[in-house]
Amino acid sequence: MNTKYIDLIEQTFDFPQEEFHIENNNLFFHNINLAKLVEEYGTPLKFTYLPKISENINKTQQWFQSSIKKHNYKGKYFYSYCTKSSHFKFILEEALTNNIHIETSSAFDLDIIKNLKVNGRVKNDTYIICNGFKRDQYIQNIGKLINSGHKNCIPIIDNYEELPLLQQQTNKPFKVGIRIASEEEPKFEFYTSRLGIGYKNIVSFYEREIANNSQVELKMLHFFINTGIRDTAYYWNELLKCISVYIKLKKACPTLDSLNIGGGFPIKNSLAFEYDYEYMIDEIINQINEACKNAGVDVPNIFTEFGSFTVGEASGAIYEVLYQKKQNDRERWNMINSSFITTLPDSWSINKRFIMLPINKWNRQYERVLLGGLTCDSDDYYNSEQHINAIYLPVYEKENPLYIGFFNTGAYQESIGGFGGLQHCLIPHPKHILINKDSDGNMTTKVFKEQQKSEELLSILGYEN
Repeated sequence: MNTKYIDLIEQTFDFPQEEFHIENNNLFFHNINLAKLVEEYGTPLKFTYLPKISENINKTQQWFQSSIKKHNYKGKYFYSYCTKSSHFKFILEEALTNNIHIETSSAFDLDIIKNLKVNGRVKNDTYIICNGFKRDQYIQNIGKLINSGHKNCIPIIDNYEELPLLQQQTNKPFKVGIRIASEEEPKFEFYTSRLGIGYKNIVSFYEREIANNSQVELKMLHFFINTGIRDTAYYWNELLKCISVYIKLKKACPTLDSLNIGGGFPIKNSLAFEYDYEYMIDEIINQINEACKNAGVDVPNIFTEFGSFTVGEASGAIYEVLYQKKQNDRERWNMINSSFITTLPDSWSINKRFIMLPINKWNRQYERVLLGGLTCDSDDYYNSEQHINAIYLPVYEKENPLYIGFFNTGAYQESIGGFGGLQHCLIPHPKHILINKDSDGNMTTKVFKEQQKSEELLSILGYEN
């Protein structure tokens, strides 16, 4: 009988997969022996596999270049990383080894850029695209970057008041972009994004505020879809509206030469995940190319801002099942040695699902369970997998610990969870390790941050001796 956990997975999915395989009944992720990782560092444990960041960047750059060549597209492609997905230095440094650019969203982002410039990671010709609603400090920091001689800083105008505020902070000519206030999906509670300027007002705004302004040069039109780049009627309709605005604006503004198609690619959240990245890129290039050709205007350079796609698939979290509570005839609660609310806040706040697999015991029989966190909050649980509507794991055995991993957790979880700060019920943040490859291709590991100690939390709370 095929009653082992590995039988369940192999019968349900196409398995093994590119990043997952099994050796000696233990799970390997990108050839990382996760059982050995647990043995060396313990649990709960967070890890980041840095080479995956470069892999996703390089794949995307190759896909765009291939499509540009196929369609004889005359513009260039620029990959940008939006820092809000993860601000860690090790993330930025790895990403910047791949000839990419940066998108920022707040004042402190520019302090990170300043640090990276001092250390030679960011050059003066690196594009720094400053997005978001800009308060005073953000405006001031953008002005400082421009005044320092950074020629490719492009603040994206979000509202009518930002341009004069930026001019007050700069003492030399600078480039800008304009963000389109895109229409949201029909399921949203509102029709139009709170960010950007309406489709119908962009050309008149340019003619009124920029066309005869010797200090400002319009270079970019910024288009962002909150739900990301997906093969839906909604996405293609919004993209075509955006291209139409670009064409009208280009005819009025000769300096306009770039289109930023913000909104990221989805990342793998299930073993059954399917998404044709190459098709989507090819069709985007084709749509822009054909529309501009028919309108008789030059095609734009293409910018993308990929955050989750850059870092999401590089990280994971590993927990031990501490205990199993049988609350009634049907429900078995596997209690983990951490908290979902604190370590995977998206799973709690927006019901986001990650790939969840056991680290060991793949040759054991399986059972249906619920997963519970350590806090006293009734919402601290993870009870269903998107692909099978239930959680199945190897049978719990008190004498033989079971370890489970959540994968592709690298975007937003640390910043939303408040890395290094207070955690719900004062559950400490797990140890975090970095995994890389040396020049010979061998895996290397190092501790980035030890598990939080009581003294750190008490200090934040004011309980200092």
